[in-house]
Amino acid sequence: MALQEINFDGIVGPSHNYAGLSLGNLAATKNAGARSYPRAAALQGVAKMRQNMERGLAQGFLLPLPRPSKQWLDEIAADDDTDPALIAAAWSASSMWTANAATVSPAPDTPDGICKLSVANLVTMPHRSMEWPDTYDQLSLAFADPAHFRVMHPAPACFGDEGAANHMRFCEGHGGKGVEVFVYGRSGGPFPARQHEQASRTVARRHGLDPARTVFIEQNPEAIAAGAFHNDVVAVANERVLFTHARAFADQSAAYAAIRAAFPALEVVEVPEEAVSLSEAIGTYLFNSQLVTLPDGSMELVAPGECADSKAVTAWAAEAVGGNQPIRAIRYVDVRQSMANGGGPACLRLRVVADPAKVDQRFMLDENKAALLEDVIGQYWPEHIDTGEIGSDTLAGTIRIARAALLDALGITELA
Repeated sequence: MALQEINFDGIVGPSHNYAGLSLGNLAATKNAGARSYPRAAALQGVAKMRQNMERGLAQGFLLPLPRPSKQWLDEIAADDDTDPALIAAAWSASSMWTANAATVSPAPDTPDGICKLSVANLVTMPHRSMEWPDTYDQLSLAFADPAHFRVMHPAPACFGDEGAANHMRFCEGHGGKGVEVFVYGRSGGPFPARQHEQASRTVARRHGLDPARTVFIEQNPEAIAAGAFHNDVVAVANERVLFTHARAFADQSAAYAAIRAAFPALEVVEVPEEAVSLSEAIGTYLFNSQLVTLPDGSMELVAPGECADSKAVTAWAAEAVGGNQPIRAIRYVDVRQSMANGGGPACLRLRVVADPAKVDQRFMLDENKAALLEDVIGQYWPEHIDTGEIGSDTLAGTIRIARAALLDALGITELA
């Protein structure tokens, strides 16, 4: 089978909660302390996956990591006097945002023709820094065929790396040779720049990317300060199209020129500040949408339902989407539980260009697995979690039982 883009969505874990741990993620801090609904969150995610699968897109999934993390609690010598935020970090379900799991260079872009996946170290935020060893184990299982994949350890922890959320790929078709674009930030504003330039350059070198087909661009510091903690909050790419806010990059015109020099076929769909302000773009997560190519070759934007509620976004879309425009349609999806913690449709997925048959089939979605996921989630996931419950032995037991039930149902007991 020809190479395809596969979206691997993170299943929202049973410990999904709103502890407000992510500095610079305005939605997460705004909703800190609110009641969360893990069961509804996970079912919303499965529904999104179902829709993509039903539209003919290759769809995979990744599993929740073990939570609460006993290893983390042991490493910090947690006791009754430990800062509650550190306890909450061990309970975070943040691995559901698999756009941060790794950076992926497909086989056509690498010198040996093997797809490279570099696991992100996520060192900037304590609750995410503990993810990578379990993520590495899971990716190593899902992409175990050494003839087609190589899963790599993270870049050194002195360089913050947040994975594919700060990486774009341009190509004439997903199976063709691509141009890879790495977007990094610089520190100095009110919020940390999570993607370091040297982390991006390290990943590019490790993957053996052609320097003539690799571009490094600085994210606009104003965007980071406004709450765009990852590039995919203000820009997303698919094949030849860059869908971006006009204030996404530190030097917008130079960014376009650098990409176009490596990829002359570039088509830019820029949303001007006058149409959708930077704050409205971040508030609605317009650019944290999935831009996908459907089987008929047309492009569709899979956007969060919050965009449909925005007069500015819908007015822009009425003029700029459809007809002969690069983006032919917008489909709105309900991922409100994820959105309330600062993650839209694009955050929930890791894009891997590969032959689906070469992936461990236990991680590929079909109708039977979708129904199985819904059944296990409906039976075992907590209906709601209040932040005051974090640290409860009873709730911890419920969460562990839920994850174990999912692993057992899928036959992926290696990750137990």
